[in-house]
Amino acid sequence: MQNRMIVKGARENNLKDLSVSIPKNNLIVVTGPSGSGKSTLALDTLFNECQRQYLESMGMQGINKPKVDSISGLSPAISINQHITNRNPRSTVGTMTDMYTSLRMVFEKLGERACPKCQHRMDPITYEGEVEREADSFTEYIFCPNCNERMEKLTRTHFSYNTTEGACPTCKGLGKTVAIHLPSVFHEELSLEDGVVDIFAGRYGEYQIAVLKAAFRYYQLPDTDNVPIKHFNEGQKAILHHGVESNEVKLLFPNVKPPKTVEKGKFPGVLTSMWRRYAEHDGSSVEADAYFYSQTCPDCHGERLNEVSRAVTVEGWTIPQLVVHSLEAMAAWANELEDSLNQNSYQLVETFMEDLKTKLSRIIKIGLGYLTLDRQVITLSGGEAQRIRLSALLDSALTGVLYIMDEPTVGLHPKDTAGLISVLKRLRDLGNTVLLIEHDVDVMKEADHIIDIGPGAGNLGGTVVGQGTLQELIDEEISVTGQYLRAEKPEKINYRTGKKEGITIHHATANNLQDVTVTFPAGCLTAVTGVSGSGKSSLLFDVLTKADETIHEGFEKVTGVEAYDQMIIVGQSPLSRMKRSNTATYIDLFTPIRSLFAKLSEAKEKNFSSKHFSFNTAGGRCENCQGLGFVTTNMLFFPDLEVVCPECKGRRFKKEVLEVKYQGYSINDILECSVHECLSIFEGDKKIQAILKLLTEIGLGYLKMGQSLTTLSGGEGQRLKLVKELMKQGKKTSLYLLDEPTTGLHPNDTIQLLKLLNRLVDAGNTVIMVEHNSQVIEAADWVVDLGPEGGAKGGKVIAEGTPEMIKENKDSFTGQYL
Repeated sequence: MQNRMIVKGARENNLKDLSVSIPKNNLIVVTGPSGSGKSTLALDTLFNECQRQYLESMGMQGINKPKVDSISGLSPAISINQHITNRNPRSTVGTMTDMYTSLRMVFEKLGERACPKCQHRMDPITYEGEVEREADSFTEYIFCPNCNERMEKLTRTHFSYNTTEGACPTCKGLGKTVAIHLPSVFHEELSLEDGVVDIFAGRYGEYQIAVLKAAFRYYQLPDTDNVPIKHFNEGQKAILHHGVESNEVKLLFPNVKPPKTVEKGKFPGVLTSMWRRYAEHDGSSVEADAYFYSQTCPDCHGERLNEVSRAVTVEGWTIPQLVVHSLEAMAAWANELEDSLNQNSYQLVETFMEDLKTKLSRIIKIGLGYLTLDRQVITLSGGEAQRIRLSALLDSALTGVLYIMDEPTVGLHPKDTAGLISVLKRLRDLGNTVLLIEHDVDVMKEADHIIDIGPGAGNLGGTVVGQGTLQELIDEEISVTGQYLRAEKPEKINYRTGKKEGITIHHATANNLQDVTVTFPAGCLTAVTGVSGSGKSSLLFDVLTKADETIHEGFEKVTGVEAYDQMIIVGQSPLSRMKRSNTATYIDLFTPIRSLFAKLSEAKEKNFSSKHFSFNTAGGRCENCQGLGFVTTNMLFFPDLEVVCPECKGRRFKKEVLEVKYQGYSINDILECSVHECLSIFEGDKKIQAILKLLTEIGLGYLKMGQSLTTLSGGEGQRLKLVKELMKQGKKTSLYLLDEPTTGLHPNDTIQLLKLLNRLVDAGNTVIMVEHNSQVIEAADWVVDLGPEGGAKGGKVIAEGTPEMIKENKDSFTGQYL
């Protein structure tokens, strides 16, 4: 039995005829600078070839063979990456893991409910239910054993907030309703003539007021000239708010038919018109941000289910109570329930309880016990989503499998990293090979074997510069990772003290924050730290970013933000889901490059404008693939397959456009070049040079100009957003809020990123970031550490001060790891 995977002559993307021998049944880390070719080796070469051979053995075609001479010793492979694919607000941890389905089944079989007439508690196992079936609808009915009241039997459907049977009718199962903030729309102290309604501006406002006054005359209401609207009577307010055709007005004037024409006073109502525009624009009308706000549903109080379903109990708990408690609390409930059931009752729910308990124990093992079942999937970090998927593999009985993971420690505090490593080792000990693309030195220390790819990014990478244990890498002269570990770490001596007046958040209670009041010093580089789920993102992205909003939900107020011209939020959400958006188009680099090509004498001879050099518009692009360079084939049960366009051979443009060359490069050659290579090509152009230099400084020099944004990792996308914002900076003073900017960065690249962030702060800006990377935390001026644990046990400020002060704090987990 061959106990190694041997790759010979891999040439995919930037790999340079790479050959490597990978030991099986080990925990292996593939590391190296961003863009050196780690993902290309692990995912585009190894994983793709495993998938291809597996499919072909079952007689299916579907995956192109990677550019490699040979790979021997392959195993079936499973890949776990960080992209959250489901962005539906109804998708929660419960629905994603199917635990909510098991819970609904338990409630169908064991849920106690009260009779609506006599309040007698009924247990579904014991009540004598005559079952009636209506001919057309198959609805089952039961009868109260006490007063014989007939009611519909509850099934699993009644416990789902995604069905009409189960959802709260007011909020349709979303738990929130949208309302208009009336004080922002109507200024009670003013009269109609003085600008009582914000949206009645200019000529439009004069017209609307004339129609409104005609309506008042039609209904014989008193004159309102110069009368503040707080003195309007009930009829006048109803017409102003809801319009003449509303039920409110019809109830007040039952014998008056509404006016038919505008001249007579056919006024639509301010609020009615706003709701109409809100619905027409799917909630993104111009007024939506200024006047509309979401609030907890007044009927179900955010519990999502209708009145009957949300009152059913099992072991004293309702479904809404269970889903807001942590998964740890839920596991305790499951154990109590199991102990309290008799043999007959237990047999009814045995399958569902086993499923629930297994999934709960896996997720708790992996350090996510602080999550709740109703937590929306879109609010999870990439690392959390990846670990939920990883938890499903933990008790898997598969052996001989190759697991490939893309940075599983993203978003993890060093305390949680230790737990994750033990999980990965357990997978390895079952007889599997676990291969991680990773930059975390703590993970490297635990690995059986490390493969270091480098020495640089893009064209400067693609070779193996070292392999073995961490100690062997440190001794390896040309290893990039070894060089970083050998180098003396500079001690940070001077901390910026910040200006006296900082940014203060007062009494924050959003999500799991426990009445937090905290100050971030102005003019400093601040790191917000803490274990996973301690409330870092809530503090920054659910509170601080909403400082300027009219309605404050989850906090009292934020002071100090008025000192900044703008707040720049750079999160982890994907930049674009469009395959057409690429590096060059996103940061507006492609426009000046196209103009340069259009000015060339060859282009002028052919009457080409800059439009001919765009792959997004008809003219110069290849029309067969519409400028994408590939055509898509539907593979039915597999992801769509992209095949190189047979007409332009992947070159995106028509032949005559490709004949126009700048410094010997066609427009498509430029798109295939890395940012780094373009630096020398556009040496003469100051504007283009400035953007390219900025990209290189922030560690993105390896990106291809034409690389689709859909292929970027969360960290790459975030740094690209940062470049875009820096280009717009100008003379403004900005507050930057960053969410783990070091995601996907090799320690060497992190040094570059820190230089850039420090430059921002030195220019008079303030940078606050959520971060776990100890390299970055030590380089910060100020640290705010949240904890002590995640979920309900977190949400407090444990320590704040310079990194030195944090190190000395006995209560801080972050301090212990520093």
